Amino acid sequence: MQVAGITVRTDVGAIGLSTILDDPGGAVIALDFDGTLAPIVADPSAAWIDPGAPAALIRLAGQVNRVAIITGRPPSTAIALGDTPAGPDLIDVPNLLILGHYGLERWEGGEVVAPPHPAGLELVRNELPALLASLGPEADGVKIEDKGRAVAVHTRNCADPDAVLDELREPVAQLAERAGLVVEPGRKVLELRGPGMDKGRALRELLTETSARSVMFIGDDLGDLAAFAAVAEADIPGVRVCSGSAEVTELAENADLVVDGPPGVVALLETLGKSITSRDQ
Repeated sequence: MQVAGITVRTDVGAIGLSTILDDPGGAVIALDFDGTLAPIVADPSAAWIDPGAPAALIRLAGQVNRVAIITGRPPSTAIALGDTPAGPDLIDVPNLLILGHYGLERWEGGEVVAPPHPAGLELVRNELPALLASLGPEADGVKIEDKGRAVAVHTRNCADPDAVLDELREPVAQLAERAGLVVEPGRKVLELRGPGMDKGRALRELLTETSARSVMFIGDDLGDLAAFAAVAEADIPGVRVCSGSAEVTELAENADLVVDGPPGVVALLETLGKSITSRDQ
């Protein structure tokens, strides 16, 4: 079905999108970063934001209740990767909220509020290299990404990334358990991080904080399923949007609306902003 030229797959999603368009001042637009605003690339440090994303978010930020990014990245990394070659950057989005490390770190107006780092990360940093070395040559290409508050193991650059990821699941889970951490699986990655927070909880707290009357969440990976569940369980209209890929199908199966990767996300944001403007005129 079509709502303002946007194809929505479910009645619930159509109601949510219509509510956002009719009452944008009550809407919270929340998004993941990697795979949603920025393409997935072999080197996580080179995952630059789609050049059109900041401008689209700037427009929406002036129309809706709140624009927020909920990411596994530290907020400072999202800001750094939010620079564009020309035009506005992510940091230029007014009243932007970034909830990093799945909501443990809160960036707002250049200030970060965060709890202490999990103590078990030192154990992970000390033992993870030997764990990877025990796999032998098949682990060639594995990349360890230290996020400060979490440590991620990427297999995307391996000859057989899925096989290496499968072989790592059990030993990484055992290491996380000894360190008092949890494992967050994703697209060719296993992340070890502190327990007690996920994107669903972060989004629920944000909706309460803002007294939201509607919500849209856009994500691409398994860690975004918790936010999808928060949208579905909220007592306000909502839309779950999947930034589609061939690597993860679970999100698309649970989405009200599917777009084609970060360029599709930007196109959706632009259409949403233009539709809100046209209704105001």
